[in-house]
Amino acid sequence: MKKKSIYQPIGIFDSGFGGLTVLKEIVKELPQYDYLYLGDNARAPYGFRSFETVYDYTLECLKHLFDKGCGLVILACNTASAKALRTIQQKDLPLLFKNKRVLGVIRPTTEIIGNYTRTGNVGVLGTSGTISSNSYVVEIKRFFPKINVFQQACPMWVPLIENNEFKSQGADFFIKKNISELLNQEPSIDAIILGCTHYPLIEDKIKSYLPDRVQLLSQGKIVANGLKDYLIRHPEIEIECSKNKTLSFFTTDLTKTFDDSASLFYGESISSNHLHL
Repeated sequence: MKKKSIYQPIGIFDSGFGGLTVLKEIVKELPQYDYLYLGDNARAPYGFRSFETVYDYTLECLKHLFDKGCGLVILACNTASAKALRTIQQKDLPLLFKNKRVLGVIRPTTEIIGNYTRTGNVGVLGTSGTISSNSYVVEIKRFFPKINVFQQACPMWVPLIENNEFKSQGADFFIKKNISELLNQEPSIDAIILGCTHYPLIEDKIKSYLPDRVQLLSQGKIVANGLKDYLIRHPEIEIECSKNKTLSFFTTDLTKTFDDSASLFYGESISSNHLHL
């Protein structure tokens, strides 16, 4: 008798919309799988919240994704990856969810940053929460101890993007300002990580204020390639992921509000369901 197919999608979690830029690249690279996206829009943004609060919110949302069949979840949120991932991996998964796996978006980028710098000086642009966590500094130093890491918080970028003002002259002011602040720390920076999943929407503007010698690393494609490699290295996990090419979207806030804004990040129209926490 043929074994009954079990719906076990790959979960993609973000505090809001930014993770959709990661999902978009993952689906391009690995279209055969089922995916379930959850945006905790009702409690976004996470960036200014404490480590404890981000951990509590992230774990609560992960439990919902596990309940919906996800065996593998990507935290497509830099703040959640910075403030919650390690505790969840080390404490919660071994005790409560032994057969579940949770990955973040910081490590795939930091593993390869050394391939993009000649000067040994790299920059990170991110939200205040991600920058203050120092997660990028710690992870980069783990893989490349000799690299110097310079960080710059960009607190206005996400609000400008989410309010669809990122094409305005006001957005240019803040983008240019924060890039100048980063490069003033070390003019020889030659590789910069976009440490927020919102930032691909302003990638062209960011590039316009950077010297040609500076390489800009966006997380979506890197995370997608990292996931592909992870599934190859862990066939016992890959075989459990269902493959029907389906996409499901959930938000903890109003579905219409989510759907209207989500298309900006995903590039296609989206119809979401409400998840009550």
